[in-house]
Amino acid sequence: MVAGETSGDLLAGLLLGGMKARWPDLSSQGIGGPKMAAQGFEAWWPHEKLAVHGFNMEVLRRFREIWTIRRRLGDRLLADRPDVFIGVDAPDFNLGLEARLKEQGVKTVHFVSPSIWAWRGGRIKKIHRSVDHMLCLFPFEPKIYQDAGINASFVGHPLADTIPLEVPRAAARASLGIAESTPLVAVLPGSRRGEIQHIAPCFLQTVALLAKQRPDLRFVLPVVPGLREMVEPMVREHAPDAPLTLLDGRSHEALAACDVTLIASGTATLEAALFKRPMVIAYQLSPMSWQIMKRMGYLPWVGLPNILERDFVVPERLQDDANPAQLAKDVLAWFDDPARSASVQQRFLELHHTLRRNTGQAATDAIAQVLQAR
Repeated sequence: MVAGETSGDLLAGLLLGGMKARWPDLSSQGIGGPKMAAQGFEAWWPHEKLAVHGFNMEVLRRFREIWTIRRRLGDRLLADRPDVFIGVDAPDFNLGLEARLKEQGVKTVHFVSPSIWAWRGGRIKKIHRSVDHMLCLFPFEPKIYQDAGINASFVGHPLADTIPLEVPRAAARASLGIAESTPLVAVLPGSRRGEIQHIAPCFLQTVALLAKQRPDLRFVLPVVPGLREMVEPMVREHAPDAPLTLLDGRSHEALAACDVTLIASGTATLEAALFKRPMVIAYQLSPMSWQIMKRMGYLPWVGLPNILERDFVVPERLQDDANPAQLAKDVLAWFDDPARSASVQQRFLELHHTLRRNTGQAATDAIAQVLQAR
């Protein structure tokens, strides 16, 4: 199994839990993180080795290292062949590895469909060469693969299973020491070093502006383990006087406790939707990455909640539009319109029911079918 970053580690850890319930003597190795390790996974390389952001010099600098890891991992897996290889997200890394393994007769499963419905749709040809079965998180995805002759199953989203339908707001606030009546904004600038470098200064400038405009607001910012030393100097530079608390992880508590979240586009936006939280989605890429995305994208939305709802149910601000003045205005608009907030929370509750499918069991059942077809 290979999971390439923090979100993939979370998904893979949940999947491993379902697999271990069915196969208690399961042995799992590859590339992963702490959530996978908690399920007995043996990481030959840590998942941070694969975490890169966008199309920029960081990717070019890391290419040789990542290519070497993939080659060595493939050699090791072919020398000691597994019953099945499961690539969790990270398609740019996993699909090439899966193609090599499938060609040599190793069964391959890919967990999390690449966003071929949003951009780079031509990848489906490579997926056909690489993947025996695609496990899809969203209900509209399997038909895309089945039409292309690829076995696929909708297994729901594991986050919809783990996040409660009824948000534990009071308990989360008590845990964080936030009074019930305090208006609270959760600030989530991402989990990868590259994206934090791009968006966190803007988010913190927004926090500083909001603190001046609405002195009653309070802010929490969950920090991924290992990146606190990167974020703290940014806080001192951009929002030194704001009532902002850095949290070590605890992003789910922050989302449960907050009234509104200012959030970078990515998997965390789906988590925010499952916590039924009004949000403002923002994203900034390097100019080169942005030009590539614009040329290769198909959809008018970038945030998962909007993509799943096929509508701009929450605001998205990209590139130059993601500036402190605009983001502050968008955040305050949620506080100033309770009816709008209630409406989007109801839509997110309905979405939660749609995605709640006991993913661990559903995915394990699909993997069992792949194994039986050997």
